Amino acid sequence: MKLLVAVCAALSLATALPQRRVSLKPETQNLEDQQLAEQNYNNYQQQDYRQQPQEYRQAKPIEDFRPKVSLETTTFIPIIRFDKEQGTDGSYKTAYETGNNIQAEEQGYLKTVGDSQDANALVQSGSYSYTAPDGQVITVEYTADEFGFRVKGDHIPTPPPVSPEIQKGLDLIYAGIKANQERAALEAKNNPEAARDLEEKAALDYKGHYYQQ
Repeated sequence: MKLLVAVCAALSLATALPQRRVSLKPETQNLEDQQLAEQNYNNYQQQDYRQQPQEYRQAKPIEDFRPKVSLETTTFIPIIRFDKEQGTDGSYKTAYETGNNIQAEEQGYLKTVGDSQDANALVQSGSYSYTAPDGQVITVEYTADEFGFRVKGDHIPTPPPVSPEIQKGLDLIYAGIKANQERAALEAKNNPEAARDLEEKAALDYKGHYYQQ
């Protein structure tokens, strides 16, 4: 009797306890499913809420608009001789010679021009020579004064001779200019006031001003 009561009590207790579901899958498969689910969840969270990284464009370099200067080294040419003399009155003399057969000399002085003692002109004269690529020695002589710059040299081309017809036309022009100058001088001698008016009008014409006839 006691045995029957104990068996009934054991069956009642087993019925009251929650039943455990038995899974046919192994525990390793459950772990893989859980990891996959967590990975999918994390990817979803990163895709929706993670701040996208900003893209920075590389700045375009500024173009250098300055002209490109290419320097080429050449053979060093020494200065063999250099002389200079400077006077207190504005006159001077200078000369130099280089190792590649360049020779130059120049002298200058101040010259009074016209009647005014304050109007001075610098007169310069000199020469220089060098060897051309074909081996010819080029010599140039020059003078610069109140009449302009004049140069001489055997290598400088000379103009062709003037034809007789052109020379005749130039002679007529020069003769007309001379006749006008003589007529103006005679009129200035006979009528100084009219000559003075002509000089004033000529001065206005030279400056580009207008005057009444």
